[in-house]
Amino acid sequence: MLRRLLGLSRPEPIDPARWQRVAADLPFLGHLDEAGRELLKSQCEAFLAAKQFSGAAGFVIDDEVRIAIALQACLPALYLGLSGYRDFVEIVVYPDRFVAPRSRVDEAGVVHEYDDELAGEAMQGGPVVLSWPDADPTAGHVGYNVVIHEFVHKLDMLDGSPDGAPPLPGAMRERWARTMTDAYEDFCTRVDRIEAAIPRHVDPESAAADAWYDRLPFDPYAATDPGEFFAVTAEVFFTAPQALTRPYPALYALFRDYFRQDPLTSTSGSTSR
Repeated sequence: MLRRLLGLSRPEPIDPARWQRVAADLPFLGHLDEAGRELLKSQCEAFLAAKQFSGAAGFVIDDEVRIAIALQACLPALYLGLSGYRDFVEIVVYPDRFVAPRSRVDEAGVVHEYDDELAGEAMQGGPVVLSWPDADPTAGHVGYNVVIHEFVHKLDMLDGSPDGAPPLPGAMRERWARTMTDAYEDFCTRVDRIEAAIPRHVDPESAAADAWYDRLPFDPYAATDPGEFFAVTAEVFFTAPQALTRPYPALYALFRDYFRQDPLTSTSGSTSR
């Protein structure tokens, strides 16, 4: 009765067959041993009991959608604990990418209003919003995971606005600042060089520019700011670790120690390099 009055739900076991079916669509779980997978399952059960899922624009939430999102969301927090997600309850899922109104003030003080098409958004102290085609594990995304991205933002927001530095033990702060700054500045330099090489007749925002941006180790969106760099490189760390460790081995090692996971190592002890 007390749990009901406090709005708490008792975790319900996830059906093993359904769990196996959803997990099979996520090949980047291969580094987890049996104990890690059991912990992930129990965390997903606790996550599902604590969070409320809402379908937007007619999207219907079923058990497999809930489990798929929970599984991806809980992976970064596997050894950090779910307390990192304590500042919100609701997860909103759209049937497609959604539009968010934006405004910015230019150098002349003029306000520009525009619509931004999004695959996901994490709001500080508020819900996580996702596009199901981007969150669906059966879609076959490589090196891209909007669920991990947005939930890493949530970890980053634990001590304020997302700035690329989540709450850290004192011993790791200096290393984190140095390693992240070095990698971020290097990546921004790489993006600047790519953009300088794009011919003037090619719109850098169009698909025609992809041939140049494809030379980067991962999405140029990571150059937006340190918060986005953390979120993008974290999703790469989990889903395409070679793309991170090759250009930035020190950053890979930092994430390995922070998340306490090594996606390059399989449960058999071999690597996926």
